[in-house]
Amino acid sequence: MKYLVAGTGGVGGSIAGFLALAGKQVSCIARGAHLEAIRHRGLILHSDLKGEHTLSVEACTAEEFSGKADVIFVCVKGYSVDSIAALLRKAAHAHTVVIPLLNVYGTGPRLQELVPEVTVLDGCIYIVGFIPAAGEITQMGKIFRMVFGAHRGTKTPDGLLEAVERDLTESGIKAELSDDINRDTFIKWSFISAMAVTGAYYDIPMGEVQKPGTVRDTFIGLSRESAALGQKLGIAFPEDLVHYNLKVMDKLDPQSTASMQKDLARGHESEIQGLLFDMIRLAEEHQVDIPTYRKVAKKFKTN
Repeated sequence: MKYLVAGTGGVGGSIAGFLALAGKQVSCIARGAHLEAIRHRGLILHSDLKGEHTLSVEACTAEEFSGKADVIFVCVKGYSVDSIAALLRKAAHAHTVVIPLLNVYGTGPRLQELVPEVTVLDGCIYIVGFIPAAGEITQMGKIFRMVFGAHRGTKTPDGLLEAVERDLTESGIKAELSDDINRDTFIKWSFISAMAVTGAYYDIPMGEVQKPGTVRDTFIGLSRESAALGQKLGIAFPEDLVHYNLKVMDKLDPQSTASMQKDLARGHESEIQGLLFDMIRLAEEHQVDIPTYRKVAKKFKTN
């Protein structure tokens, strides 16, 4: 199958690198110095799971891409979703599936509205990945897990999603085909929101959240409030969401930080709207009390 990764940052670059290392056919959409470095030297992967590799990966801008892909992974930031529509229309054929892997909730339905002629699934990913320098990707820690699936009512070609799951698994990515992707994307949103907001609020790496005390209590409070929102939305969690979030948190590399935290520290555009203010908005719409979220939001200004 032909894979296209739209957004070759820490997440997309890791997916592309792992697929390429396993001999899968994958192309990347990138831009600027990052793209030029990949073209000139190849994609350099620093991976705790796979080691050090320099990989020959086809890379171009969205405007330059002229082929068709069977599977398109959308790995842009939440604030860039609308800009990806033209690429999806151009790169998709009749049986293409699009799998968005963003941190924010509701991306699949939002993209499906933008490109109704393309089959859009939904997904989420658990990974610590970032760009340490142009043309390079660092995958940190032992967690690289992708959950994906179709929303109810979405039809996909027979056997295609199972084939994608096999390709990802063969590439060293822990892939899971979801039977309730709305539930699973909400669970990821709950975790990454609590993780990113706690890290940014205190300006600390995840090792500080792994220790008992005020910082960890903030993470727990955020997790508890998003769990209450999920229950109000009718989502049935397979296990206690606070316990689950803590379990994932405690497996992270202690030196890791969320991409939102890095972007805020550098003064870059960030996903704070989707990870903090959208959580507050949805909770208020459903009359869910969120004192911890309201407290931390006072430190930040909405765009």
